[in-house]
Amino acid sequence: MPGMQINTLLDLWAASLPEDLNPPFVNHSDLYQTIDNIAVGDIPWRHFDITYSGPLPADKVPPWMTTGYEIWYRDPRMVIRNQLNNPDFKNEIDYAPLQDFEPGGQRTWSNLMSGNWAWQQADKIAEDPATHGGTFVPIILGSDKTTVSVATGQNDYYPLYASLGNVHNNVRRAHRNAVSIIGFLSVAKMDRQYTNDPRFRTFRRDLFHTSLRTILEPLRQGMTIPEVTRCPDGHYRRVIYGIGPYIADYPEQVLLACTVQGWCPRCLAPRDNLDADARQRSHEHTTLLMGNLEEKVIWDRYGVVSGIMVCQSAFNLVFRNLTGMSAAIHRILSTG
Repeated sequence: MPGMQINTLLDLWAASLPEDLNPPFVNHSDLYQTIDNIAVGDIPWRHFDITYSGPLPADKVPPWMTTGYEIWYRDPRMVIRNQLNNPDFKNEIDYAPLQDFEPGGQRTWSNLMSGNWAWQQADKIAEDPATHGGTFVPIILGSDKTTVSVATGQNDYYPLYASLGNVHNNVRRAHRNAVSIIGFLSVAKMDRQYTNDPRFRTFRRDLFHTSLRTILEPLRQGMTIPEVTRCPDGHYRRVIYGIGPYIADYPEQVLLACTVQGWCPRCLAPRDNLDADARQRSHEHTTLLMGNLEEKVIWDRYGVVSGIMVCQSAFNLVFRNLTGMSAAIHRILSTG
């Protein structure tokens, strides 16, 4: 409900009360402040602001260059610790990677910990004396920009989700507190005349990746130094966090991977020949391109947007999906 309508209802409420009584809220701002002060759980919400810091044009300054963008978030480390401490998961969680095989020897994949990536990460943990014996705790991220109401002013919300990768898929799908909102990203809006402005496009990408890096920062230490955490079975374990799969639709995959629209965000197949045999994208390859080629060449030949400190490289974030996802993306791009 718009704020002006809330004010009208409060005025009508006040008019219906005796002279010595008042409504509990003065106006819509007072109501919002009261709601914001409610303690939900034991993990407080915090916020930070991001503004454009580049050079301003001498004539007309676009509004997006002077607007402050507010991002709200909760400590993701505490959110994951709370999920790990949930006794409801004690019989539906894997504390170590595993490989399942059918009687005929055919390997099967089901939950995240049965995949190759979890196995590889556990090997790295075991090889490092500082982390040897630690329990790998992969964190699944996801985001989905959503328009809540067109009728009341095109309210866009951009929630960021986090889930404990050790729990079984059925737990995550059953809405049993295995998926939590850890933040609300900011949506950079602009007038139509600035849609194709390269400065705005760069700022929009920077806003997204800077927000992710800031929100995920509390996890960084726990990705290399084990911390003792209570688990669903009541036992305490030395855990090592890892940023795992990021669930997103294609536009967000392009934004996350800093690839050009129309290119595959996972492999280097040319946009005009997506069936070509191509290697997977990697941080090392992209860094090599940026250090040796001009931005236009990287854009045209490799579909890479350069000049942005992506969250993936900052946290070794793994941009993975289910087996065959690259082929599915290629089919969508070919028919779109």
